[in-house]
Amino acid sequence: MNQTDSLNPASASVAVIGAGRLGGVLTEALRAAGFDVHGPFCRDDAVLSVDIALLCVPDAAIAAVADAVRDRARIVGHVSGATGLDDVDFSMHPLQTFTGDESPDVFRGIGCAVDAHTDEALAVATGLAEALRARAFRVGVAQRAGYHAAASTASNLLLTVLDAAEQLAVTAGLPSADARALLAPLVRRTVENWADAGAEASLTGPIARGDEGTVVRQRAAVADAHPELLALFDQLCASTRELVGRTQEEAA
Repeated sequence: MNQTDSLNPASASVAVIGAGRLGGVLTEALRAAGFDVHGPFCRDDAVLSVDIALLCVPDAAIAAVADAVRDRARIVGHVSGATGLDDVDFSMHPLQTFTGDESPDVFRGIGCAVDAHTDEALAVATGLAEALRARAFRVGVAQRAGYHAAASTASNLLLTVLDAAEQLAVTAGLPSADARALLAPLVRRTVENWADAGAEASLTGPIARGDEGTVVRQRAAVADAHPELLALFDQLCASTRELVGRTQEEAA
């Protein structure tokens, strides 16, 4: 990091490098927050000299892009949730999923994991997050993989489960769009209950009631309609039984 002691995040110039989904949304959000923002640049574009270079590129490209912009920025950061700080001064990972069409206020109220090599760099990462009205929290290098696994489970892997639910609903005679519309309120209430009280207190359904006969009938339906989903169904049922077991142990 070069001469960042006097760098004020609130008045810094920022170059966003990476013109993908997050790069575009982040550029507009930082601009709306009052920053002097340049970009988003493609990773091979020439970048003007700035205070902060913020890399929104694939993890595998971080090292090369950081090296390319190092002499044009006082401080370099990335937005990856899993990659460490070997090639940058700080990281800030918005804990949200992006399609690229979001408005600048999409960052308001969300979590943003930050880390840095120095207090000065950490202040920059935290200042950027807070300017976006996000809630900054620190995740150290040793915890990054576990943190990112939690994020992937809550978002990416959840979509795999929801897609399986949609496929099974379609076999029950519902068009895909109707299946999503009808299942969505159930999903939303489940997530709200989990957010309020945790999984153990929110769990309902046949496994929670000990109704294994219903689970057997469900399994047969899955095997008949979508045998490729059977392994997923079995694993989810096994994990849910473990959750019930934890709940019973704590209640004893």
